[in-house]
Amino acid sequence: MKRVCRQCKVFVDEGKGSCQMCKNSDFATAWQGRINIIDPVKSFISKKVELTREGDYALKIR
Repeated sequence: MKRVCRQCKVFVDEGKGSCQMCKNSDFATAWQGRINIIDPVKSFISKKVELTREGDYALKIR
């Protein structure tokens, strides 16, 4: 099951103890929607959801 960082909403691998982006260790397993940002500078969607780094993000965390 995929885990998502509660602070920055990035997907985190199972074996990792903390988030690679924000160093947070609080994760959620219940999430909805997924977005993959490849080029945050050119992406209209990344600007709308205020994401500045490339990666795989959850849109909503429960």
